[in-house]
Amino acid sequence: MARALLLLLLLSTALPESMAQEQRDTTAVTRKRSLVGRFLDYFGDANKEKKHKRFDFSVIGGPHYSTDTKLGLGLVASGLYHATPADSLLPPSNVSIFSDISTVGFYMIGVRGTHIFPSDRQRIDYTVYFYSFPTYFWGIGYDKGDNDDNKSKMNRWQTQVKASWLFRASGNLFMGPTIAVDYITAHHVKRPELLEGQRKSTFNAGAGATLLYDTRDNLTAPRRGVYLWLQQVFRPHFAGNHYAFTTTDVRTSGYIGLWKGSTLALDMRAQFNYGNPSWGMLAQLGGSSAMRGYYEGRYRDKHKIETQVELRQHVWRRNGIVVWAGAGTVFDKPGSIKLRHVLPNYGVGYRWEFKKNVNVRLDYGFGKKGQSGFTFNINEAF
Repeated sequence: MARALLLLLLLSTALPESMAQEQRDTTAVTRKRSLVGRFLDYFGDANKEKKHKRFDFSVIGGPHYSTDTKLGLGLVASGLYHATPADSLLPPSNVSIFSDISTVGFYMIGVRGTHIFPSDRQRIDYTVYFYSFPTYFWGIGYDKGDNDDNKSKMNRWQTQVKASWLFRASGNLFMGPTIAVDYITAHHVKRPELLEGQRKSTFNAGAGATLLYDTRDNLTAPRRGVYLWLQQVFRPHFAGNHYAFTTTDVRTSGYIGLWKGSTLALDMRAQFNYGNPSWGMLAQLGGSSAMRGYYEGRYRDKHKIETQVELRQHVWRRNGIVVWAGAGTVFDKPGSIKLRHVLPNYGVGYRWEFKKNVNVRLDYGFGKKGQSGFTFNINEAF
């Protein structure tokens, strides 16, 4: 009898403890599942349109690789919002905060976006960024850029502030003033003779005007419509500029659907600099928007023209692919374009819809002489 009472006492003590431990284990598993579930839900719902939210903001980041900056860690925060939430027909304004750091010593932080006022009567396009980049420099002009022996190191530091305040003139036509400020400096220039006697540090401040015609269905991943952008910026000596010159930028794009889930996008852009632009403000080929795969700035001169055509195809759920082909060149004087100086460009890319009409893109581009490279970015190239 005493043994039975003792056994009963032990069981009565152990069972609550066992039940408590089981409850703790269940709570821990629930917390873990809750954390993972929240993480999956965050990205699972990120691309769903949230009309009830005045400001739809999401963050994504992770490792990436590019030919220019090598292995890096990037973080992008993207936001969509309406100046007038009740106006569902108004295209959403957008803002992106981007930052990056890589193993070669490159680091960058910036913000860009387009703010659309009520009834789309006014728009503000803006870009602000700063970066430091251990880069390569080949010199000025196509021939120097095409010479592999000119490849030399320099550390480039640049900050830019650029904004346009556009007013609706008629229908889809906008126009308004533009300001642009750039400060560029080079350190540890291995071959200073390639700068051709120019200053290593330059200040560039300018003002001008922008003309915009825009019928795109959305600003970040257009599927139909036309985009025409013309900008003229003056940088005179009296504004404190080390080099006086004017810049004319032109860009035109068109978007049409061919079959279900497809978009054929065409783009042409040109830049013309008149006067005496510094080495850091010359027209450059390469980058994340055009001539992808070329080292940005390898080919630079007073003027450039580049064009590309891209086929975008939605594949499954939030996944898509693109292929593109294009060409471009730089030149010193209008009329001096040489056919042998036209550089080819083509590539493939993957798209993942991070938010509604906001794609994370990974592109791999190819060019002349085996030049190639990755590009990781947000929003379509054009």
